[in-house]
Amino acid sequence: MLGVQLAALLDADPPGVSEALDLVAGFDDTLVHGLARLGEERVAALTALAGAVAASPLGPAVAEAAAKVAVGSVTDDHLAALAGARTALFGAVHDARLADLDTALGRTREAWPEPPAAAPEGLGPLVGARSWLRELAIAGWRGVGHDLISAADQTIEALLAEPELRRPAVLLDGLAAELRASSPIATAERLPSRRWADLWARALTLSWDGGRGGLAPPAESVSGRLLILGVDVHEHGTAVQAQVHAVLEPVGGAPARLVRTSVVAAKVDTIVGPAVWRLLHGHPQLMAALAEHRALEVTDLPLLAGGDLVWHDDRASAGEPADPFATARIQLADALAPPVPPLERHPVRIAEPVLLEGYTTDGSALELDGRTLPLDLDRLPACGPLTPALVAGSSACVGLLRWDGGRWALQPLAVRATVKRKPVEVHGGDWALGITDPKVAKAEARAGDAVAVLRERAGRLLRK
Repeated sequence: MLGVQLAALLDADPPGVSEALDLVAGFDDTLVHGLARLGEERVAALTALAGAVAASPLGPAVAEAAAKVAVGSVTDDHLAALAGARTALFGAVHDARLADLDTALGRTREAWPEPPAAAPEGLGPLVGARSWLRELAIAGWRGVGHDLISAADQTIEALLAEPELRRPAVLLDGLAAELRASSPIATAERLPSRRWADLWARALTLSWDGGRGGLAPPAESVSGRLLILGVDVHEHGTAVQAQVHAVLEPVGGAPARLVRTSVVAAKVDTIVGPAVWRLLHGHPQLMAALAEHRALEVTDLPLLAGGDLVWHDDRASAGEPADPFATARIQLADALAPPVPPLERHPVRIAEPVLLEGYTTDGSALELDGRTLPLDLDRLPACGPLTPALVAGSSACVGLLRWDGGRWALQPLAVRATVKRKPVEVHGGDWALGITDPKVAKAEARAGDAVAVLRERAGRLLRK
């Protein structure tokens, strides 16, 4: 990424973005206090939301919903319309910002394909999900108590019993867990109102979509050479996900494509740091490619329309060594970017791989040709060797450009830096097969192998 590209990105200011975010904030405030207690200011917020989408196909339904909710009539249909309007506004912000990025980088992006015939309305457990989400909206976050939170348990259990409804099930379970952990909410000083409203709106739209997350065409089957750019590790108390960003060179000479693939494992909160990689060793080909910086030859992997490869480790084999920095330098400019599924169009979802070289940094931001780009160091995974100190000493970086909190920022995935006057190259997935730093390995050995201990105890319990 050149300085002129960075300038084009940072200088872009699409009209209407701040106004759209203000409208969303007004609606989110109504969810804090609840639809049962609407004053003039919050009624005005609903009316403004309806006005913003008046010229769209959503317009009539949202206008009716705002009017009805304002006088105390709250139905599932009304809430679905309001959640749809909120989702549409965020989608517009997402599209504007992603278009800025593609223009600055000269990146070509596929168009989202025409959807198939509409899915039937979700029935059964999804009706229960809508009912619970309606009660949350009426009560407002400040009015949520233990009884209301617990009322979701039966619905979540029913959703989890249906494999095709796993996505809304996990989403509702996560929202209920966050509400439970934040109790008593009524007296909390601050609330994550944007996040909870995101989860609420997402769950509600999924409940009308059969849980599928947007009408999408079936996956295509792809084969070719997978060149890894880096890995973004998402860690939670009960799960860890390694999301790998890569370039796929399809067989037959088709254009290279930007893709992602993810592997996930359940965990407990005592498994932290480099130990989480051991949970993912059921995917040895992918882990070896990360640790050894190798390409992978993949055969007949499903590729979803949004650019996600469904990983099958037995359909991959180790290829030649492949330097992620060389891949980024040679391939990123021409690789075809995937389209974004309709319900995924939220600005916090933007995470586009880029290469930056020749910059200077003070550790919190980098400067290139007089332009400053903040660094998102909070996302550096604790399971890898990439540290803020290494980023501060770097002059080249493969990372993810993100737009969050009203600004662009760079999340490093790999850096080239100078340590004790020697050049080093460090990648977030370098420890995927085990710790390579002797000091860290020694400290981990003293702490003990939490994964081995837990597996041994689980085996003992199963034998009983």
